[in-house]
Formats: sequence, structure tokens, C-alpha cells
Amino acid sequence: MFELHHLTALEQWEWMHSGRLAPHELLEHYLERIERLNPALGALTVVDAERARGRVREVEQSVPRTAPLWGLPTADKELTARAGQRTTYGSRLFGDAIATETHELVAQLDAAGAVSVGATASPEFGLSSYTESVLAGATRNPYDLARGAGGSSGGAAAAVGAGLLPVALGSDGGGSIRIPAAACGLVGLKPSRGRLPSASGLDRLAGLVVAGPLARTVADAALVLDALVGAAAWEFATRAPDRYDGPFLGAAVRGEGRFQLGVMTSSPWDEWTDIRVSHEARAALDEAVAEFAAMGHGVDEIALDPEPEYGTNFRTIWMASAAGIPARTEPELDLLEPLTRWLVERGRALGAEQLAASLTWLTAFERRVIRRFATIDVVVTPAVAMTPRPVGWYDDRDPERNFEQQVQYTPWTSFVNVSGLPALTLPVGLTSPDSSEPGLPMGIQLIGRPGGEADLLALGAQWERRRRVRLHPPQW
Repeated sequence: MFELHHLTALEQWEWMHSGRLAPHELLEHYLERIERLNPALGALTVVDAERARGRVREVEQSVPRTAPLWGLPTADKELTARAGQRTTYGSRLFGDAIATETHELVAQLDAAGAVSVGATASPEFGLSSYTESVLAGATRNPYDLARGAGGSSGGAAAAVGAGLLPVALGSDGGGSIRIPAAACGLVGLKPSRGRLPSASGLDRLAGLVVAGPLARTVADAALVLDALVGAAAWEFATRAPDRYDGPFLGAAVRGEGRFQLGVMTSSPWDEWTDIRVSHEARAALDEAVAEFAAMGHGVDEIALDPEPEYGTNFRTIWMASAAGIPARTEPELDLLEPLTRWLVERGRALGAEQLAASLTWLTAFERRVIRRFATIDVVVTPAVAMTPRPVGWYDDRDPERNFEQQVQYTPWTSFVNVSGLPALTLPVGLTSPDSSEPGLPMGIQLIGRPGGEADLLALGAQWERRRRVRLHPPQW
């Protein structure tokens, strides 16, 4: 039976503009699904139905229909504050905190005409690649509730994957959009450093963290990207170059171009720990590469040169990024989860010389990566190295082991942040179900040149046209 969430976000937007559907009707549909399905998923940590209803009336009456996300329901990631809304950052340290200011990204989604229903779950301060906070509990995978949704944008991915929202915004400092997108069978887009005025990465340590969409289709992701790119005047001296004519949505709809692809399974973590590509991850990659070759794209193997110092230098920056978390006294530190406390304490113990050396090393690494990829339009890797991890799989007592597990699951994501490159996660299919578990999503990652989002969206659109099948979890 057809239901409104079966429409893509772009189709919903078109229905509302044509008068076939009112924004308040679409909102009520999603609120009903959230009330019914969210308790088992743990995708949203804040649901404010009355505030959302007030907002949708405002959108219908006062917001111009030309607003790029007019009437579309969404939610704020728990790491981005909205004035008057409970904003915990996934931590007991802020367990009862009510935000007094609104984050720039949240304000820009509002300006684009979106309707927020609340907040999506995140691990503590977004520091891990899985979403199982002590404060809110585990965010579960729509395809198998015994599995996690990935992180740190796990709540956003679970919500979109299960049809609780048409699109959602995530943030990505080491894979936090692409990892949960892969786990939940979605499209996840990490923009180039410098692409978004409100989340450029240029104002973050080592330029790692940018924002981007999680969506069910490439066109839906492009719709949100366009809204964010055009949301504010540019306030930096540096900007990612435009390599397309017209909006990103045009590239995602037209899906034009023949590209030279480089297939890669090596990672900068290979010398730091034991990276193993599972049968399921390899099968998804092989299937996708065969399809791309059949479409007429050039396909070559490519590999990064060994980078034995990558792990040490990336960890230094990750630790330093946690040093400013406002937990100073012993009682405050006791409220932090073991991984977060370890990162905070290690970050605060770093010397300025060590931090400066790691920043310099990573800048040189960025240049080496871009130079290595210079002859390739798009690099193709597995999205993750294993199937979605079971809830409780990560060691919550040994931070060193925990960090290693995260790397082993996601070896191809963090170096893209270090390099400032755009990347797109695409779902390929489900693993074959057996008597012990259902089919689980597996995907690939496409990595573009600096400012090359349009190429990624065009190639993704070609993939969707050829496959013509979307993944749907049992709740669908």
C-alpha cells in the first residue's frame, strides 16, 4: 500500500508545490511514524510535535514557496543547538541542558523552509563512529534492531532509513555522515572543505568537520546541498571551486558524463592496524565496479603509498579536538564516557610542538593524496570494511581497543576529511539473509576531486538509473 514516505523528498516537495499535498499533512504523516517506530529505533532524542505544528503553520502562511526545502520535515543533529530545545551533545554532562542560542546550520535550514520535528541521536560529542551513548542508549539499525546505525550521525541515518524523515542533516569529521549512511542503506554526502558557508571546515581544527545530507536518493541529497550552499553569504577568503553550471540538483537529475574511476582497497591505516575487507564489503565493491564498467566508465586499480605515520598524526588531532570539552573538575570528568574521557585527557596532555607537527604532517599528506589521485575523476572504495556492527560490539572499557575497532570498521573515511575532498556513499544492496540474520545494507564510497561534488552526484544518478531498486527496511 502506498504511503507518503514512499515518495522521495524531491517528489514530496513537488507534490506540495503542485497542491496535491499540504505541508501540515506531510508533517502529521511523519509524526505518526515517529510516535510508532522511534521507541524501538532510538533515532530521535527530542520530538516536539507541537513546536513542529506551529512551525509548519508558519511555513504555510509566511515562508515563500521558493524556499528550497519548503515544507519538508527534518530534524537537528543533537550536536547543533536550537534555542529553547534540549541539546545534550549526547553527553550526561549536558543531560538537562536547554539551548539558549541557535546554531547557524539550524537557522539556515529554517530559512530554507524546512520543518524540524526535534533532534536526532549522536554519540557523546560526536566523537565515535557508532551511536550508543550512555545518556540515550543505542540507536538501532532499521534493517536489524540488533545492529547499530553507525555514527556519529546515527540518529539521522536511522530516521531517514526507517522513513521517519525524508532527509536529515549530519556532520562529518572522520566519516560521520558516510558511515551511518552505509549502515542504513542510504546516500550520504560529505562536501568538499570550503563548500558550505555555515560548515566549511575552515574554522575547525585541521579542517576536518563539515556538514552534509543523508537521504534516500542522490537527487534528494543534492536538493539539501543546494539549500545549504545558497543559504548564506560567503564569509571566508577561501572557497571550494565551482565545477558545474547551475545547481547541484541539475547534475543529480541529468546524470551525465563518462568518468575515469580508480578502484582502491588500500587505506592509510594499513600500517597502523590489521585492516581486513570482509567478503560482504568486497562483494559490494566488485558488483558496483562491474556495473560502472558496463556503463562505459574507465576503471583502473589505484592505491595509496604506505603512510605509517598517518594513524599517529590523525589520532593526535582527534585527541586535541576533544581537549576543549567543558569538563574540568573530577565530578564533571566522571560524567564522560570512557572513550571521551580518554580523548579529553590525552588531548590536554599534548604539547604545542606535537600538535603543530601533526598539523604540518597532515597538510603534506593532503597534498600527496590529491597528487596521487590527479589522473582519476572518481576513486571508488568500499564504504565500510564489515557489515553493520552489532549493538555492544565496541569495547566500552578499553579506549585504545575501541579506537582500533572503529578504524577497522571504517578505514577509508577519515583520510577524505584530512584531504578536504568530497565523498558520496551509495547503497549497493543487501547481504543474503540466512537463518540467523536478515539482509544488511552494504555500499560503496565515491571520492571526488576538490570541489567535485557535481561529478559524484552525476555518477550516483547514473548508478540509480541503472539499478532502479531502492533498499527498504522491514518498517517501510
